Formats: sequence, C-alpha cells, structure tokens
Amino acid sequence: MPFQSRYKSVNPHIYRAGGIVLTASIFLFDVLSPLEGAVAVLYVLSIFLVAHSGRRWEIVAMAVTCLVLTVLAYVISHGWPLRDAPALRALVSMAAVAIALTLALRNQAATQTLAAQAQLIDLSHDMIFVTDMNGVILFWNRAAQDTYGWSAPEAIGKRVDDLLQTVFPVDRANAQRTLLETGRWDGTTEHTTRGGAKLTLESRWALAHGPDDAILGIMETHTDVSERKAAHAALVQSERRFRRMFDATRMGVVQEDWSDVLAALDAAEGRELNADFVQNARRLVRITGVNPALQRIVGASSDGESAAHRTADDILAETDRSFAAALAAFARGDAFFEGETEVVASDGRLVPVLFTITFPTSADDGDSVLVFMLDVTDIRHAQDALQQAQAELAHAARVATLGELTASIAHEVNQPLMAIVTNGEAGMRWLHRDPPELGEVETSLGRVVAEGRRAAEIVKRIRAFLQKAPSQKVELDIATIVDDAALLVDRELARSGAQLIADVAPNLPGVLGDRVQLQQVLVNLLVNAMQAMDGQDGAQRVSIAARPGKNGTVEISVRDSGPGIAPEHVASLFEPFYTTKAEGMGMGLPICRTTVEAHGGTLTVNANPGLGAEFVITLPSTASGTT
Repeated sequence: MPFQSRYKSVNPHIYRAGGIVLTASIFLFDVLSPLEGAVAVLYVLSIFLVAHSGRRWEIVAMAVTCLVLTVLAYVISHGWPLRDAPALRALVSMAAVAIALTLALRNQAATQTLAAQAQLIDLSHDMIFVTDMNGVILFWNRAAQDTYGWSAPEAIGKRVDDLLQTVFPVDRANAQRTLLETGRWDGTTEHTTRGGAKLTLESRWALAHGPDDAILGIMETHTDVSERKAAHAALVQSERRFRRMFDATRMGVVQEDWSDVLAALDAAEGRELNADFVQNARRLVRITGVNPALQRIVGASSDGESAAHRTADDILAETDRSFAAALAAFARGDAFFEGETEVVASDGRLVPVLFTITFPTSADDGDSVLVFMLDVTDIRHAQDALQQAQAELAHAARVATLGELTASIAHEVNQPLMAIVTNGEAGMRWLHRDPPELGEVETSLGRVVAEGRRAAEIVKRIRAFLQKAPSQKVELDIATIVDDAALLVDRELARSGAQLIADVAPNLPGVLGDRVQLQQVLVNLLVNAMQAMDGQDGAQRVSIAARPGKNGTVEISVRDSGPGIAPEHVASLFEPFYTTKAEGMGMGLPICRTTVEAHGGTLTVNANPGLGAEFVITLPSTASGTT
C-alpha cells in the first residue's frame, strides 16, 4: 500500500524470538527428517522474520547462523566428503539464504528511509494529508490531527471537503484542473475544525506519483495563517485609521526624516552645537510628507506635494530660534519637544504656529519624526483684539467715571481752595492792622502756598489717572502720612473744636503707595469724622491710630466720638452718591475705598451705633512681600 495512516509495528522481540524458534525447528527437521530435499531453504523465512526487528546486525547474524546450520546439518546427515546431490541442495539453500540476506538488508534500509520521512512529516507544523483524486483522505499527519481535532483513524476514509467544510477562492474543479495541468496549485482556503473554528490557510497541492509515474493522489499541505491574516487586517485598519487622522485632522502634521541629522550628531561626538551646525541641520531635515492641514497653513498648491520633499530650512523663518532648542532635545534623547515659532508660507507670509515634535525613542520607531503644528494666527489676532478691547474698555471705564471724578474733583479740591481763601483772608486782616502783623501775614501766605500746591497735586493725580499714566508708588512711612494728614486738617479741627488724638506704633513697616492718594484718604476720613460730630454736645474727639495688622499688614483706624452709623446705612455706605448728609455728594467714601483697594488693601467700617464710627484701612506692608 503506497500510503499508510500510521507507522505501526509489532514488538521486535516477538519477531526475534519467532526467528530463533523457526531456525531451530528447521535445523532439527533438516537433521532428523529422512526426507531428501533442500529443507535449509526454509531458513529464508527466519531471515525475513528477524528483519522485522529493524536491526541490521541481527539480520546478518541470523543469516550467518542459518549458513552455519545448513553446513552443520549437511555434515551430520551426509558426512564428509561432499556428495553430489545433497551438496547441490545445500549450496542452493545457502544461495537462497544469501539472497534473502541481501533482500532483507535492502528492505530494511528502505523501511528506515520511509520511517524517517514519516517522522519528518509528523514533525511538521503544517497540516499535511493525502487524498485520492476523489478527495478521500488516505494520510493524516500529527499536525492535522492536533489542529483539526480528528485523529488519523477518524479522518482517513472521509472526504476532505465534507470533513473540513473547505471554502475555495475558486471552485474545487478549477483548482483540480490547475493541479492536473501544472502538477501544483497554491491558494488560500478556509477549513473548519472539529470545534467549529474557522481557519484561514495558505494551501499547496501537489500530485503524488507512484514508481510507475502513475498518479496516486493529491498531497496537501496547509499553513494556518489565521493569526497572521488577523494581524495584517489589524495593521491595515490601523494604517487606514492613522491615514484618516493624518489627513482629516485640522492640525498640520509634517513627517520628517532626521536620519542625516542623527548621523551628523554622531559625527560631532558631543561637540558643541554651534550656529553653523544648527543651520546645516535645518537643511538635513528632509520633509517626507505633509497633511492637507499643513498645506493650508503654508499655502501649498493644490497638487498637495509642494511642501513635501523639502527641508526644514525651507519652511522655518530665518529668525527661528526653536529649531536649535529642538535639536538639543533630540540630541539628549528626549521623546518630544514643544515650542512656538513661525513658518514661511508660499507667499512669504510668516505664520505663527505652536508645534510639538515627537522623536523616535528606539530603533523600532524608525527615523520618522512627526511635527504637529497649530496655526495660531487667528488666536494671535483674537488676543491682540482682546488686549485692544481690554485697553479700550479700561479707558472707557475710566472715562465713564469722569462724572464721578468731576464730582470728586470738586470734593477733593474744595478743601485746599477753602483753606487758601481762609488763609488769604486772614493774611489780609493781619496786613490791614496798624501796624501790620507781618509775621502772621507770612504764616498765612505760607499756608496759602502749601494748600495751593496740594490742590495742584490733586489735579495732577487726576489728570494722570485719566491719561492712563501709572500711579507713582513709592515706599511710604505711615507716621509721616498720618502727620501730613493731621496738618492738613488742622484748621478744620480748629474750626470744629474737635480734638485729634494720634497714636502711631513705633517701627511700623512701610507701605508701597501714592503719597498724595493715601494722604487724601486719611484727610477725607478725618473730615468725615469731624462732620459726624457737628452739633454734638460735649467733647468731640477724633482718634487716628496706626499699628501692625495680621499677615504683615499695617492697619490705620480713624474713629470719632459721634453717634456712629445706623445699621440700615452700613450696606450702602460705600456706594457712589449715597450720603446721609444734606450737603454731601456721596463721593468721599467710594473714592477712599477705590484708592485703598488700588493699593492692595481694604477699607472697612465698624458702625458702633452710639459709640462712634470707626473706619479701618488695611494695607500690605513692604515687609510682607506682597506689595
């Protein structure tokens, strides 16, 4: 039988024992039997029987034994010298033994060759089976058994297409026609295992021929490529997904080849990357691909390839500084680099972009570098417009407060003007006396000058505020501010008959601010305190105290001995134009709070109904480091 399902053999010891018993029996029969014949020819059976043991030396040993026993039996039966007929029969027997030995050895060699081939087929990871021309399975290797789930005895004799539910890329008749015409057929088929799994296979068919070149059947080998096909399908899907992202994203993507840059860095061997090296490296970075978004950024032509096959030097601006930093990151082995630069569009425009470069971090990543760019032209324009709008809005806000400031000007300037008038009238009176009191006149004129300068300073600050000029903040000594404020309200105190009590803690840290603005805040609070006590019977006291506050701040409190503030007025006290006084404008306290907050501080009030109102200014000191 040309093909066997499996190599099966009986235990060789049985053949060996059988050979020995048969040989002994033939010898005894040859010696003891009265028959005259070539009994020794039967030793051929012993040789063929021992040949199944598979050992070459045993076959030779059995043949030699048979020859010796043939000679021995002849001597025992016929004596010596040789007799014609018996000797001829003995020689025939010995020739038969020799021929049997030759045939057995040749057959044993052929058997070993076939056994080796069968083992080799079994060792294959491919499924190998043989069918006749009708597709009936004749041979089934171990890989087929393990993969499909049917053992060789179960598969042999079945039609392969019925057993494996074969699916052909073309019908089987076409495949078989090709096989008969060319002797081979290759293709991709699908088989179903015993468990129902679908396998995709690379199949190869070849005609199996017998010794007379007759076709014995079809040898099929199948390689399971299900995982490879699935991996290939996943890879294709991933590539398509990447391509879709590459083409569809609104962010510009540039694929670059930095292999020449890497070679240049290796050649530099850690030497300093000077300007010439950086400039040369820009030309070594080859652009191998761009997506449509990048083409739109640089204004590429419709062919879509004008930006590709160029170098980084072609699209980076001459003033670009980001490439040197990116090159340094690449030399350090960083995985990515982010920055901002400008690229040159096809019409020469400089397009501002934010970019991220992803560098390969291992040999598996190849030499491709991906650069993601985001055109921030619109964002820049929007930021510029926003800043312009903010500036205009701030200016408009300041102008909008012009009405308030107009009222506040009258409020702020009124005090020094009134003081000027009062001191001028006093000076005139001292001058008209007989004799004139020139010393008093000089004092009055000095006060006129001081108040005039204060009014001018107030007007100057207001003009600076309207002109967007930065406030003049310097480090101020609180005790000096308090003394100046007290001096400025000295005449108001004298007119109202109020007593001012100043209590400034020693060694107070300074504050950073505008001297005139803070001075005006204290003057306003002191004047308000005196006005709150107008018409009050008994002593009128105004206390101003300065002391260290919490968290490195300085607290300045102004407290009067008046009736305090009614609770219903507290919530609206700092609103513009809100006042409880018939002649008031309602601008003093809002201006004071705005001024204090502009200095990073707060202005609060303790109403204290019946016990006198207290206003507390808290300012960050220079010692706190928050000014």
